[in-house]
Amino acid sequence: MKWWREARFGMFIHWGVYAVPAGIYKGQRIGGIGEWIMFNAKIPVAEYRQFAAQFNPTKYDPDAWVRLAKEAGMKYIVITSKHHDGFALFDSKASDWNVVKATPYGKDLLKPLAEACQRHGIKLGFYYSQAQDWNNPGGGVCGKRWDPAQEGDMNEYIRRVAVPQVREILSNYGPIAILWWDTPCGMTKEMADQLISLLRLQPGIIHNNRLGGGYRGDTETPEQHIPATGYKDRDWETCMTMNDTWGYKSYDHNWKSVETLVRNLVDIASKGGNYLLNVGPTAEGEIPAPSVERLRAIGRWMKVNGEAIYATTASPFKRLPWGRCTKKLTDDGAILYLHVFNWPANGKLLVPGLRNAVESASLLADGSRLHTDSGPEGVTVHVPASAPDPISSTVVLKVKGALDIAPALLSQAADGSVTLPAAEAITHGSQIQYEGGANRDCIGFWTNPSDWVEWQFNITQPGKFKVSADIAALGSGSFVLSVGNQTLQAKAPMTGDYGKFQRVELGTIEIPTTGPASLAVRAVKAGWQPFNLRAVILKPAN
Repeated sequence: MKWWREARFGMFIHWGVYAVPAGIYKGQRIGGIGEWIMFNAKIPVAEYRQFAAQFNPTKYDPDAWVRLAKEAGMKYIVITSKHHDGFALFDSKASDWNVVKATPYGKDLLKPLAEACQRHGIKLGFYYSQAQDWNNPGGGVCGKRWDPAQEGDMNEYIRRVAVPQVREILSNYGPIAILWWDTPCGMTKEMADQLISLLRLQPGIIHNNRLGGGYRGDTETPEQHIPATGYKDRDWETCMTMNDTWGYKSYDHNWKSVETLVRNLVDIASKGGNYLLNVGPTAEGEIPAPSVERLRAIGRWMKVNGEAIYATTASPFKRLPWGRCTKKLTDDGAILYLHVFNWPANGKLLVPGLRNAVESASLLADGSRLHTDSGPEGVTVHVPASAPDPISSTVVLKVKGALDIAPALLSQAADGSVTLPAAEAITHGSQIQYEGGANRDCIGFWTNPSDWVEWQFNITQPGKFKVSADIAALGSGSFVLSVGNQTLQAKAPMTGDYGKFQRVELGTIEIPTTGPASLAVRAVKAGWQPFNLRAVILKPAN
């Protein structure tokens, strides 16, 4: 896992026949992600296969793709060798539903990509949909089959298609660093055993937690979200789209900003994870221009700041009001990379709770030395008036000895606001607990109305605050929020789903003095109905 842990940044490629309809079927825009169009529109097998006649990626330039990934600062590529529609991007003897036999292009797409990766020193991984296959008879479906042509025995499908194809991709393309399984619908341990044994064909290969059959794999795979606290005892990788789809959709223009993408990368590295960022090429074989533009912009940032990403480990700080931190331990201390999103207007960057002696401080962008002071609140770095980078600037802080950091309370932001996230809450009771994962990152399992939750934080700018909360609920349970002897009572909104959060304005409270403060939320027992609480937000009322 050493190379993978040091890499921190990779490219995901979702490519297949689904790039032909590009999200449109019979003139209608089909909801959901592009590569699921066959499932979402319930397209019959014979009809879907006709799209292959239009899959002719004559503009495919695998060397350019690999060079783009490298320019972006990515260290590995994972491509969909076969997605859920069963279409293989390689020449397979196990099924004729592949790019060589079913398309006018007629050539293996993985082979030249593998060769380009080897030329440019980029690790290559293959995504393979081992269970779901909506075209090959007997393939799994997460739901119900919709075409008699899909009927068959899944055990036979595993034996005749999945096992031979995994053997092919692990045997015919040189060194393969990663096997990325997905959606183990219907997978039994007996099925998974047949696939897991093939990994011996690539010694040292890394595989994820999505095979099924009870296999945990080497990595956790949070999708489209960044876990609030990372994973304590597991390697992990957030996979994420640049817009709202994995496979190409012609009309999805909801692109994330370069700022969001760079800060996501920093956030993930600061929690000890990897960022697998997706591109969805067209049926002609081109990566969409907005993806290219964003990757090149990330690459420009990485040329300056890559040292603060590669081979770093998670932040020793629970939170930092101005950004994130990554670190490298040394024989006699540590290098702390301070990723500053919000550059201090007063020129003073406080590293809260840091007790270590400082050996040196500098800007990563130009190496200029910075002055530091140590005090009871931590280490203050004196920085220039202007940030080297408007998205994220890196201060390199070298400290002596084993890291010694005092626990720090949540504190106010520069604008006086305080955000109290679920991951920072103190829970009291038998059932209530922090719940991570997609559409969660909240206080959940609040089934016992005697349970309650609190936050402790520090006030430096006292005054009156407007209070709001992010809540998801199926019912409208009442609750009381209290700070000192002040209380606000409200009802949870019925959002229709425990993962659909709505911001609720609760009222105004006053915190008149500086120093530690505590905020509690308790259930009203009469008629209690559970809800999920993602955060409480205090904003200055004046």
